[in-house]
Amino acid sequence: MRRDLYLEITNQIVAELKTGVRPWVQRWLETPGLNIPANAVSGRSYSGINTLLLWVARQQDWSQPWFLTYKQALEAGGYVRKGERGSHVVFVKDLLRRGEQEDDKDAPRRVRFLKSYVVFNLAQCDDLPNRLTAPLRGCNPHQRNISIDEFVTATGARVLEHTVECKAYYSHDTDTIVLPPFKVFHGQSHYCNVLFHELVHWTGHASRLNRQLGVRFGERAKAAEELIAEIGASFLCAEFAVDGWEPDTAYIAHYLKLLEDDPKAIFTAASKAQAAVDFLRERILREPTKEVDDV
Repeated sequence: MRRDLYLEITNQIVAELKTGVRPWVQRWLETPGLNIPANAVSGRSYSGINTLLLWVARQQDWSQPWFLTYKQALEAGGYVRKGERGSHVVFVKDLLRRGEQEDDKDAPRRVRFLKSYVVFNLAQCDDLPNRLTAPLRGCNPHQRNISIDEFVTATGARVLEHTVECKAYYSHDTDTIVLPPFKVFHGQSHYCNVLFHELVHWTGHASRLNRQLGVRFGERAKAAEELIAEIGASFLCAEFAVDGWEPDTAYIAHYLKLLEDDPKAIFTAASKAQAAVDFLRERILREPTKEVDDV
C-alpha cells in the first residue's frame, strides 16, 4: 500500500498538539538556545517541515540538535548503535512524465512527490570524532541581544516600542509592529519570540510576500496565519540561539482543527514560515532603513 507521507507527518504534529505541546518549541540540554536541527557532517541546517519533524523526534536524552545518516556515521569513523530508531526527514522531488501511450505527443507533465530518508541524532551513535560531538555554547538568556536588534533594524520593519506596558501586535493598517518595553517580558526568550512572531506577520503584507491565505484555507485563514507566525518565529529563534517560548494555548484548538481537516496544511504553513525567514534574510542584505520609536 502506498504511504501517505503528508498524512503520517501531520498525524505526528497533531499527536503532539493534543498533549498541549507545540513541537516547534524545543530546548536541548547542552546547547541552550542552539536548537535548530542541522547535519553534523555538513553543518547545513534543516529547513521547513524537516525542522519540525526533527523537533518532534527529539528524545529527552538528546542533548544536541545534530543529525547524520547511517552512512555518514560510518564514514566519520563511528556507528549507529544497534536497535536505535532513526528519524525521517523528507524532500520534494519533481519528475517529468510524458503521456501514458507511446504515440502521446503531449508535452511532459511535471509530477511532484515526497520522498523520505532516515537520520540519527548524535546521541544514538558511538565512536564519532570530537569535532562532531563537542557541544556549542549558547547565548546569555537574560540579556537583550544586540545582534537581534540589528537584524530587525536591517529588515526595515517599523517597530514602536512603548515605554509602558501594552499588548504586542502587528497593525496592517499602519504597517507597524507595536511592542511593550523589554522590561515587562520574562527575559530575552520571551521578548524575541513575541518580536519574531509579529515580524513574520509583517512579512505577509501586500507590499512584501502578500500572503493571501483565504483561497487556500477559507475561513481558517486566520488560524493558518497564526500558525505560520508561530513556526516562523521558532525558526528565527533557533537561528539566533534563543530558546522557544510557549505562547497562549488558546490557538492550539484552532491548529488541531486546521491540521485534522487538511493533512497538507502543516507543509504549507512550514513552507510559508520558511519563506518569511528567507525573505527577512534577503532584506538585511539590502540594508534598508527602519524607524524605531519610543512612545
